Amino acid sequence: MTVVINMREGVDARKIKLAARFILNGKLVAFPTETVYGLGADALNEEAVRRIFEVKGRPPDNPLIVHISRFEELEKLASYVPREARILAERFWPGPLTMVLPKKEEMPLVTTGGLDTVAVRMPSHPIARALIEESTPIAAPSANISGKPSPTLAEHVIDDFYGKIECIIDGGETAVGVESTVVDLTSEKPVLLRPGGLPLEELEKVIGEIEIHPAVKGKLTDVAKSPGMKYKHYSPNAQVIVVEGKREDVRRKIEELVDEYRKEGLRVGVMATQEYEADEFFHLGRSEEEVARNLFKALRELDKRGVDIIIAEGIEERGLGFAVMNRLRKAAGYRIVWV
Repeated sequence: MTVVINMREGVDARKIKLAARFILNGKLVAFPTETVYGLGADALNEEAVRRIFEVKGRPPDNPLIVHISRFEELEKLASYVPREARILAERFWPGPLTMVLPKKEEMPLVTTGGLDTVAVRMPSHPIARALIEESTPIAAPSANISGKPSPTLAEHVIDDFYGKIECIIDGGETAVGVESTVVDLTSEKPVLLRPGGLPLEELEKVIGEIEIHPAVKGKLTDVAKSPGMKYKHYSPNAQVIVVEGKREDVRRKIEELVDEYRKEGLRVGVMATQEYEADEFFHLGRSEEEVARNLFKALRELDKRGVDIIIAEGIEERGLGFAVMNRLRKAAGYRIVWV
């Protein structure tokens, strides 16, 4: 039995206490953050954290992000907090930024994917903050079956996990739509492990140049210090193809591909910022913020409409566009048509 708690109207202290009780009793709670919905458990409870991996079908060497509500909690989880981490936290927390730091001994290896580092962030969503405040630091990956598109609505979580977890908090649609930006601060120089809801350009304004890990561009890695580095991610059931290039060339190529696939008897969906004729179409919006917010919803919705192929329009890799294109290319398994 899964309890679904409606908190679309905002934080309800009584309902938060109910959800927090599940966390403190070693159960799983899906909850909204500003990025996507998370599947949470007590970060220090090894048995509870193992259930996250089991329910998601997540590989055990894929680390989880620990969510906190106060900066003081970071010093209880990390053995060392460098100056850059304090600067970034002061500027961007609460918000969609995850920092990878050396872990304290008490932090279970199951939570950190067997690594001696811990990924930590302070979400800005009031429901997430209230839930952590009422319980404990919460380990939470995105609340979806491993490898599938992340959830931005409680309905997405219900589709994947109803009857499999104890509690789902429905806080409405998430604001950002892509997961947090992850920066590794355990090396001599900061390294971007995953682009996300906080643009790289904003980080570099504060702490200077940040190296980009090869995994961000699609190169395989043996050790995943952050979610999204090693395994297949964000993929719907339909095959995804991304078309990238100049806007007018992209439009022409997408129209050609729609015609080709339909002649083969396939149902074709298109997700883009401009209108297209196809069996199914999902308008992603005009701005990079709208595209990011609608990205995973589009992948899930087109799947529900029963398309065989999803053709996605590439956007410019600046600001949130960097995170969008990272997710799209992964969803497509790097099936990219350049024009």
